[in-house]
Amino acid sequence: MARLGVLRELALTLAAALAVLGSLLCIAWKVWSRGTGTGWDDWWERELRELRDRQPPGHALDWRQVLVLGLDGAGKSSVLHYICSQTAREHMAPTQGFNSAQLCVEGLEMDLLEVGGSQNLRAYWPDYLSQAHVLVFVVDSVDRSRLLTARQELHTLLAAEPRLPLVVLANKQDKSNALSTAELQEELALHTLSGQRELFLLPTSATWASLSTATSILHVKSLLVTLLSQS
Repeated sequence: MARLGVLRELALTLAAALAVLGSLLCIAWKVWSRGTGTGWDDWWERELRELRDRQPPGHALDWRQVLVLGLDGAGKSSVLHYICSQTAREHMAPTQGFNSAQLCVEGLEMDLLEVGGSQNLRAYWPDYLSQAHVLVFVVDSVDRSRLLTARQELHTLLAAEPRLPLVVLANKQDKSNALSTAELQEELALHTLSGQRELFLLPTSATWASLSTATSILHVKSLLVTLLSQS
């Protein structure tokens, strides 16, 4: 009997050691995957699957898509980077196709999809509306010469999806010659939109200095979480 007890203790010790070794190997694999660079996307997908798997039964992450549009140069990529990393960049390359980022927050898997705003890409904007839960439209508050174009493109989108919640970002408010939100509301004819649509117009600035101010894009993140939690 004593020998059986010893063997049982040895078996339990060995099982525990194997479990620890397995965990260490798993961590090492993740670190290696990050370090290679080429496997980052695959690593993220694995992390996301593991996160879903760890959710208790009945508490799976709810997938929601935020479509981020606006004319080229409006600052869409900077907004996206700021929301996801809470850091600012001085220079962002123009989006030639699309950018995508994912956030897991408060039980939501938030997929932020940005489509480039150059003239040749705007024709594809409506193709992405059907999967979106919220539309974020970024406007350059300084670029007065293209406000008419921005208004036309925005209203074309809204006509295709009359009930899609809309968040308009009056971006680049850190510039001294930026139009106010009241002026942009008039220029974009937002007062003509149906009252059935949830509409928000926020002043934003994707700079380090704005992190703790009223124009911080962190306010946009909080608003998106609230809207998507209700949808």
